[in-house]
Parts: sequence; C-alpha cells; structure tokens
Amino acid sequence: MAELVSLGKGRNRAVVSLLGAELQTWSVDGADLLWRGDPSFWDQRSPLLFPVCGWTRGGVARVGGRSFPLGLHGFASRSLFELAESRPERARFVLCDSPETRAVYPFKFELAATYVLGARSLEVEIEVHNSGAGEMPYAAGLHPGFRIVKGPESRLAFDQAESPDVPVIGPGGLFSLRRRSAPLEEGRLLRLEDDLFSREALCFLDVRSRGLRLETARSPALRISWTNFSNIVVWSRVGAPFACVEAWTGQGDPEGFEGDLFEKPGMSILAPGERRRHGYQISLEQ
Repeated sequence: MAELVSLGKGRNRAVVSLLGAELQTWSVDGADLLWRGDPSFWDQRSPLLFPVCGWTRGGVARVGGRSFPLGLHGFASRSLFELAESRPERARFVLCDSPETRAVYPFKFELAATYVLGARSLEVEIEVHNSGAGEMPYAAGLHPGFRIVKGPESRLAFDQAESPDVPVIGPGGLFSLRRRSAPLEEGRLLRLEDDLFSREALCFLDVRSRGLRLETARSPALRISWTNFSNIVVWSRVGAPFACVEAWTGQGDPEGFEGDLFEKPGMSILAPGERRRHGYQISLEQ
C-alpha cells in the first residue's frame, strides 16, 4: 500500500496518497465530504488526470508518426509521486518523467500537485513543467467525487448561465459531433437526480463560470471554484451515492480522430522550460 500523508488545520482534515497524489479523505468539523471509493460503484476518490483528459481513440495517442498506448485520463493516477514538501496544512507531490512514462508519452516533464488546507477549505494546485527541449502537448484535470444523496434537493448551480448543449459520448468514450441538452434550469441549475447519469457524463465545454455551488440533501453546501480550467464534467454511476465535479483543461478524442496528440482538441502546448498552473478550490459554506 502506498504511503499516506495527513494534513490538518483546526477541524479541517485531509489524507493524500503518494499513489497518484490522490486525495483519500477530506472532512471538516467531523463531516466526511469526499467519496470513499466503494469498489462496487467506483474505486477511486479524486484522481489527477494527466497527460490527457477523457478517452483516446482505441487507447492510443499518436506523436510524430508513432503510436503510444495511452488510455483513459492518462497515467498520473497510477503513478507513484514523491513527497517534495510537507507541513501540517500543506503538502506538495511531484512526478517526473521516467523510461516508463516516456514509453507511453514521449516527453520530459515535471507534474506537481499541491494541497493546502484553510480553515474550512481545500485548495489543489496542479503545475505542469515542460523540462524537455521541444514543445509538449498536455491536458490536466482533477476528478473529485463528493458524497451526496441524489434527488431533486441535490443540485449544483453555476455562477453564470451556461450552454445546455453537451457532447453525446459515443462508443469507447469518444466525443460525438452530436449534442444533447442538459436539463439546466435558467441556464445555471442542474438537479442531481439518478436518471441524469444514465447517458454517461455531462461535459460542459468552454464554461463561462469560474465557480459553482454544490447543494446536497444531507450534507453542507460546498463552494467549488477553479482557475485555468475550461471544461467542467459532471459524472456519476446510476445508483451510486456520489457525484463528481471534474475540472478539465482538455477533452476526449472526437469520434474518428486519427491526428497527432498536438492536434487533439483541447490540448495545451508548453514551450521548452515553460510552466503552467491550474487551481481547484473547495470550501464548506456556513
């Protein structure tokens, strides 16, 4: 079992695993807020996504005319990070390229995830550094699951009105050119009822909002905000007592896509030596 790192500030507690730098538990005032990874529904809790978000066509990425096995959400969540900094309320985890990563993603990089506790908040910063000599394409994301009881009283409200048009998710998790309409009320409010998730994830692309409020029937409301993420994905499994509010910089491969990773929709391109940061903050509302 991978080493666990405990953080605490007052009555705010979190535990992060070195495997995937994945948040394992988060509680405020004794209330568990994070999904606990029940394998009968979904055995993860809050995986980091890198260097792709979503599925690649056939589980393969193409770079410079070569094919590399790179599947759903990349490899970061299955990689062992190093603990680079540890304080009572803050920890930083780092993953660098290796022969194993270069066999599936032929780039030199440093990926860091920093967790910081406030009095009633948790902030996660993802930093991507291109340590190679050429340009580097990447996508990054955070995929936390929150404990909820589904029903009309559980809902999320975007800060601004968003387009209800979301991609239909086709076979193999690929993004179809077809769209379906998410049941947004007044362009902002999405009720988290079980049948909402019967047709795969709802991927809101190029959102205007930089935050939302997550209200659940039996838990405190959460304020979720993000920086340098363009897409918000809402996902769960039918019958499961959790919902994920995911922040992605990229998106899944479109159906029929056969292009290079540099051409994949939503990929960010880093120049040699360049760094980029992406933030996700959760706070417990009074």
